[in-house]
Amino acid sequence: MTDLLAALGLALALEGTIYALAPGAMKRAIRQMLDLPDQTLRIAGLTVLATGVCLVWFVRG
Repeated sequence: MTDLLAALGLALALEGTIYALAPGAMKRAIRQMLDLPDQTLRIAGLTVLATGVCLVWFVRG
C-alpha cells in the first residue's frame, strides 16, 4: 500500500509540475486531444499503460 501511495504521489507531482510550468501548452495539448479519434487515444493509452507496467516490473523484479 505504501508503494501505491508513493507512486500516486509521484504521478500527481509530475502532473502538477507540467501544469504549473506550462499551462498554455497543456491547454493546447488537451484541445488537440479532443480532435483525435477515440481509437488513437485508446492505442496511446494502452501503449503508456504497457510501458508503465513493464517499467515497474523491470525495476521491482
